[in-house]
Amino acid sequence: MTHLSWEIATAAPGADAADVTGWRPATVPATVAQCYGLNPRSAEATELDANDYWYRAEWTSPSGALARARFVFEGLAGPAQVWLNGELHLEARNQFRPHSFEAPVGERNELRIRFSSVRSELARKRPRPRWKTALVANQNLRFLRVSLLGRIPAWCPPLPAIGLVGEVRIEDLVQAKCQEIRLVPGWSASIGATLTVEARLALPPGVRGISASIRVGERTLPLELSGDRITGTLRIPGLAPWWPATHGEPALHRTELEIQTSAGPIQVSAGSLGFRSVELEGGAAQGVPRGGIQFKINGVPVFMRGACWTGAPEGSPESLRELLATARAGGLNLIRIGGTMAYEDGAFYRLCDELGILVWQDFMFANLDYPVGDPQFGEEIRAEAAHQISRLGAHACMVAYCGGSEVQQQAAMMGLAREVWSNPYFDSELPALLAERHPGIPYFPSSPCAASGSARLPFHSGEGLAHYYGVGAYRRPISDVRLAEVRFASECLGFSNVPDTSEVAALSEAEGLSLIAPHHPAWKTGVPRDRGAGYDFEDVRDHYLRELFGLDPVELRAQDLERYYDISRAVSGEVMKRVFAHWRRPASGCGGGIVWFLRDLRAGAGWGLLDHRGRPKAAWRALARAWAPRAVLFTDEGLDGLGVHVFNDGARPLRARIELTAYHRGKVRSAHASQVIEVPAHQSLTLNSDALLGYFADLTHAYRFGPAKHDVVHVTLVEVERDGAGHEALISEDFHFPIGMNLGLQPAGALSVTARREKDGSVLLELSAQTFVQSIQICARGYRAADDSFHLAPGSRREVRLTPSGAEPATGFKAELRALNLDESVVARLAEVSS
Repeated sequence: MTHLSWEIATAAPGADAADVTGWRPATVPATVAQCYGLNPRSAEATELDANDYWYRAEWTSPSGALARARFVFEGLAGPAQVWLNGELHLEARNQFRPHSFEAPVGERNELRIRFSSVRSELARKRPRPRWKTALVANQNLRFLRVSLLGRIPAWCPPLPAIGLVGEVRIEDLVQAKCQEIRLVPGWSASIGATLTVEARLALPPGVRGISASIRVGERTLPLELSGDRITGTLRIPGLAPWWPATHGEPALHRTELEIQTSAGPIQVSAGSLGFRSVELEGGAAQGVPRGGIQFKINGVPVFMRGACWTGAPEGSPESLRELLATARAGGLNLIRIGGTMAYEDGAFYRLCDELGILVWQDFMFANLDYPVGDPQFGEEIRAEAAHQISRLGAHACMVAYCGGSEVQQQAAMMGLAREVWSNPYFDSELPALLAERHPGIPYFPSSPCAASGSARLPFHSGEGLAHYYGVGAYRRPISDVRLAEVRFASECLGFSNVPDTSEVAALSEAEGLSLIAPHHPAWKTGVPRDRGAGYDFEDVRDHYLRELFGLDPVELRAQDLERYYDISRAVSGEVMKRVFAHWRRPASGCGGGIVWFLRDLRAGAGWGLLDHRGRPKAAWRALARAWAPRAVLFTDEGLDGLGVHVFNDGARPLRARIELTAYHRGKVRSAHASQVIEVPAHQSLTLNSDALLGYFADLTHAYRFGPAKHDVVHVTLVEVERDGAGHEALISEDFHFPIGMNLGLQPAGALSVTARREKDGSVLLELSAQTFVQSIQICARGYRAADDSFHLAPGSRREVRLTPSGAEPATGFKAELRALNLDESVVARLAEVSS
């Protein structure tokens, strides 16, 4: 494949190629904004859509090497025209499918690509939509197949995807090739692994195909070769199935196609395949069940917990791996790529296969009244869907497809009739194509949507898919999660999650401040909002600060801004943990929830569980405890006391001891119980706190018979060996606050900390608590803590490793530990080097 060096230039709309000047080196693939290094707050960023953008690449072919070649463009974002050696060969209007042409090439060649002004394109006179959305400023975006990311002014930087955002390839047409490969792996308990194979053999004149086979792991199986078509439907017993990492091992098997031709053999790597089954309990693959939406992988019910994807981070391939590994470490087992984003490239799906992360894939439609009946537009989206389904069918991570985001909801909320917000493309054509090209994978026509045959509107939460923001944007009490009876939340919560202290310090330093305030414009830039709303999501978080802590957030930040941020970090994490504890409990009827945003799009207190650099926030750490494969969680059952729920998602049985302890004033033990339990693989267990204690203790302070006897309730899950001997390891713990989270202050001496440097350069902190210590935050400049934003029960100990995040010298280490209920911070300095 020929390597191309690209240049880019900006021109006025409609300028001729000869008039284009100002060429500069360009990165491909990348957006125009990335090529120019634009700041989202710059004037140039706001005018991106106004101009034409030209790319050019020149190269010399070895004499006679490429008489004719195939040019493939994987991502042309924006209306594009492609010239080869001065001749127009291609016009493209769809970012989401590849475009190609074949043409003769000479010894010296030039490719030129013009991306026409999007603003001029949007100004064309078009039929009026049946409804409008406030999501974007121009409704004519519905005709243009580009990502909406960067075009949503309320919550993402104004850097839309324009330019060569995918790979450009020049393919030799002389050599024999195997192309258009489609692999669909499956698995069942009765027959084991299955594999459907389709491919096309491209042969130069005079060469014929002889035979074809496929190697999966250590096995080689024959395929049918007829003309240029290769096909096969195979059964491969004995292969280990693929599991999401929360439930087992994501086993992969190296796969290779082998074709014998009269000119010699062809070997084509097909990557590594995972074999698994996916189904909806009680519902067909192409329908939405009337009851709960419960996914089953390899016949086992899987509670889905995850977040919405906002795109791969810029940088090396290792940065994508690190981000996905961080997500998995937080107990996440599902990523949703929503209709406002873009399909990811193959590296993303391969990593999800490898790491055991499931993928929910929307087609790229969101909120708008798409002209699916327009012949040209219809042809484009059919080609797009066929391409995407064919390439994604090989990936074990794929668990669901969805027509798009909030298309049905947008129209229904405008009061329009069902026949307006439902159309044959999403209801019939897409599911029919999936049944042919990727059979068995669940499909939903829109997110959210009502159950099949239901008279309910698509945004009602009691059945079908829900976008649940009752707790969150709509500021309902936390108890609303019970009233809503959510069956599956394909979007939920949405909080302005405050980043860690180092990120806040960086934002402050950038503005020349010791500590940036929430009303500062640079801070507010990172706080998301809904377009046209009179509030932002910091106001949402402040609402729950009042509910959980009983404090006035305005007074709090006026008097103690640092404490306001510390409490705010705890608030969103605590709310999310409580919601997921309710949904995850065995009796809830909910099959999972997907938090709105895994990673922030820019610096600040965005929706992300991770900041824009991919570093965990306190909210992520709280959810990591609620999402852990083996976990214990409380739910407040009111007059019925505390529900104690034990989860064992893993593939082996769990034998553990439950320890339940209540405290008065954070240190005096007021109730205690202990019980050994056994939980089979892939199952869960619910216990009642009063039954564990053997007496009534009002651990929820629901009866209100006099003053509360407890202010903290603590439960631990400790693994024990079957003979009862040996080391007992803490698996999980949870805390409940019967009278709220604004606890009385304890002296700083209640927390003891020592620090020692390890030989690998890390620092190990050893913490011990005399009383309950609430929401400990560790601040050590130049270091990143393995754990943070956690509580410590009286008498408990914990080790936390800090790894260098920069060039921090070995001497001068200092860690400051703050907690919400300590009257002062605690400082730890180095004691010794570990042997």
